[in-house]
Order: sequence, then structure tokens, then C-alpha cells
Amino acid sequence: MTNRRLPAEWEPQDAILLAWPHKDTGWSGQLDELTQLYEALVSVICDFADLVIAIPEGEIEDVRARLAAMDVPLEYVYFYPVVSNDTWARDFGPVTVQTEEGMKLIDFGFNAWGGKYPFDLDSKITQRLRELGAFPSAQYEALDFILEGGSIESDGKGTLLTTTSCLLNKNRNPGLSKEQIEEQLKNTLGIKKINWISSGYLAGDDTDGHVDVLARFCPQDTIVYTACDDEQDEHYAALKQMEAELKAMTNAEGQSYRLLALPWPGAKFNDSDERVPATYANFLIVNEAVLVPIYDSLSDEDALDVISQAFPGYEIFGIPCSSLIERGGSLHCITMQLPEGVLLQA
Repeated sequence: MTNRRLPAEWEPQDAILLAWPHKDTGWSGQLDELTQLYEALVSVICDFADLVIAIPEGEIEDVRARLAAMDVPLEYVYFYPVVSNDTWARDFGPVTVQTEEGMKLIDFGFNAWGGKYPFDLDSKITQRLRELGAFPSAQYEALDFILEGGSIESDGKGTLLTTTSCLLNKNRNPGLSKEQIEEQLKNTLGIKKINWISSGYLAGDDTDGHVDVLARFCPQDTIVYTACDDEQDEHYAALKQMEAELKAMTNAEGQSYRLLALPWPGAKFNDSDERVPATYANFLIVNEAVLVPIYDSLSDEDALDVISQAFPGYEIFGIPCSSLIERGGSLHCITMQLPEGVLLQA
């Protein structure tokens, strides 16, 4: 398993993978609202990359017609009749590594964040898409090792960023020690160094602390991270401690990071008055663009400004995600990038 490399998310991409919301997902109560968000998302992504969409067969023609009415260029949208339990493509989608023979999809095991929800369909989505020809230029490897895409960040140069609360949780790979988990990640993904975050959390996050709501790698050895400036908020102390951890970290070459703090969006709650993990860190990079979740907060514009500092020269889009965060996830959670060489030979 040597000579592998896990690309950074800002490297060239062929497409973005989505699983379309439908009545049998957890979105049944707000399906119209969420469908409109997905349609808007597709219309933006199409300007920068193709889309691979897993969707129930009976929904394809209706969605195609709705997108056509929005003047979405459908030649860039590929529909595959694949059913899902839910829409969190980041976590059940493939993690793609670069090898000497080309791109390889790693289909890690998926157990819905430790068996919290049904996952019998989602755990097979990558395999089903492959069987239908969705990844024509990529190799494929299935592993029993449980790993969600939202739990890891790569700088493309051999350094991985992750959290102890998720990857070392006994509801994922209970028979493995930290050293064995590190060995698995290094061998499978071509990683040289793993930086572990042991502090920081967001209330309402049922992933056990995915890194993609806390801290993200950006170009030029930059990390943007969720910061809380409200000393009365329950997150203040833990996120301050996480900030200190990030300041002490170095990459695989021993270089320190440039850190950019993302503003605090304030406490957000769902319809049941439960706190949800609203964060600006859950942004999506699509080639020359960055799509940033916004929440109708006073800090939205400040967040877009920080992201523009981290991604100079990129187009920055604010995508309203108040409806999406209702169930604990945002833009990065519902998408998975397919790097250049997965759909077409690079």
C-alpha cells in the first residue's frame, strides 16, 4: 500500500457526489425546502465541476425536469438509480487516493457514526455506483475499517488532521488501538503524520466530533478553525483549548501553520429547541470556488471574509443552510469530491 497520496480537497476535481433527499430519508418533514437547497447547490456546482447523483429511480425524471427549468446544464449532471438511507455523502462516499496506477476509490466501512441510524443502504452506495459505471477511470478497494470522510482532513502533502473523539471511539473500530488505527491510515492513505485534536466539540453533533465542523486545511499551510468569543457559551473553554492545540501543531515537514479563526455564528436551535452544530468550517471546495454555509447571522459576512483570506483568488459563495443544519450537518457533510482522474483520465 505504499506510494499512495491523499489529495487535498482544493486540488483539481472531476465532480461532486450527492445523494438526493427523498421521502424515506430523515428529511421527509421538510423535503420541499431541502430539495430547493439541493437544486440551488447543483446550479452553483455545475459552473465548476460535474455532479454524480445517487437518487431513487422514480425521482430521476422529475428532478431532471426541475433542474432543466432552472437552466442547469444537464450534460454535467449524472443520475444513478441508487437508493439511500440518508444524504450524508461525505461519510459514506469514497475516499480517493492517488497511486502510481491512477486514482483509487477507498470504500471504507460505514456504520452510521457508531450504529446511531439505519445504514444498510448507505454502506453499499459506493459499490452500487461503481457497478453502474459512475467512476469509469478509477480503481476500487473495499475495506472493513470504519471511517467517515468528514472525520479526516488532508493537506495533500502527507499530513492528516483528525479528532480523538471520533477515530478512537469504540463504536467505530473497537478492536484496534490508537497505534493500529494510525498504521491503517498511513498505509491506506499514504499519510506521513497524523495531527490529533483532543479538544473542541459542537453541541448537537452526533458524529462524535468530526474534524470538518472544527478545523479545515487550506492552501499554503493554513488552517481555518471554529472559534468562540462568547465566554458565556458552553463551547468557549473547549474551543480555546483546541486553538492552543492547533498553534502547537506542525506539518509533516515540521513547519507551523498559519491559523485563521472563523467567527462564532451564535447559538442555533432546531424546531425541537435542541442546539444544532452551526459552523462555518463545514464549507465545500469545488475547484476554483468555495461554498460556505451561512445561517442568517450577523457573523456571516465576517465568515466569508475569513474564507476569502484562506482561499485567495477563489470565488466565495454564501449558501443559506439554516434548513440543512436542522439535522446536524451542512454543505461539506452532504457532498464528497471526486478528484481529477475518477471520471476521466487526468
